[in-house]
Amino acid sequence: MSEGNLQTVATDAMIPHPVTVRKVIWENDDTFTLTLDVNGVPDGFSFLPGQFNMLYVYGVGEAAISISSDPTKKATLEHTIHRVGTITTALSNKKRGDVIGIRGPFGSSWPLDVAQGKDVCIVTGGIGLAPLRPVIYSLLKQREEYGRIIILYGGRSPLDLLYRVELERWEDEKNVEVLVTVDRGDSSWKGHIGVVTSLFSYIKLDTQNTVAYVCGPEIMMKYTIDELERRGLGPDQVFLSMERNMKCAVGFCGHCQYGPTFICKDGPVFPLPRIRSLFDRKEL
Repeated sequence: MSEGNLQTVATDAMIPHPVTVRKVIWENDDTFTLTLDVNGVPDGFSFLPGQFNMLYVYGVGEAAISISSDPTKKATLEHTIHRVGTITTALSNKKRGDVIGIRGPFGSSWPLDVAQGKDVCIVTGGIGLAPLRPVIYSLLKQREEYGRIIILYGGRSPLDLLYRVELERWEDEKNVEVLVTVDRGDSSWKGHIGVVTSLFSYIKLDTQNTVAYVCGPEIMMKYTIDELERRGLGPDQVFLSMERNMKCAVGFCGHCQYGPTFICKDGPVFPLPRIRSLFDRKEL
């Protein structure tokens, strides 16, 4: 590719397309799902589970947000967003009919092909369920191509859990196990209490025939990796989403550098062997 073509690609990747907010649903006190109408995006919009977009609020800035919608629905996109700063707060104030900018999709995807004919174990915590939601949609739409589906999900409290109606719906699907735990229960909570790795005590894995997808806080993923390996899964059976500090999505700014890799360009989804040597290094 010539230098001129490289410049064209880079320029195009930096231009946000205007899209209209169709709906805003609050999942809990500080997390909301933004539904966007993407019918007007040139050449249409498609994505793979695990990829992310840059959402741009005019006059404020942009943030990297995982796509959390059904990949087969082309007219709309959903992004579940944790309100933590200036840009995500500006996004949380948007109403139906407002316009924001979008560019993407960017990044690597969950390798669903390697799980065909095998069991799938999804382990996630907090907002980490959002980038795995498209995986669950995809697995259920092609249910006959996969074995057991095991979803282990942890939240801080019952009120912090995402997609509570869908969690119940997924649990009703054939050969799908959904186990949910919280750090702190309340008077209405009748489920498990503890960290998400405690849920491994309630399942049995076919370790030679299982692929694991993991997303959540890095400390949670570290202990999940340890638990999966203790139970016999090899590193090549484990995939992780390392979403953190992404600012430009095209590797220009360096904010998301992780050792020799850039999360935005080389990830956010990685096979464990590729980043295993980096994962235990402090302050990387």
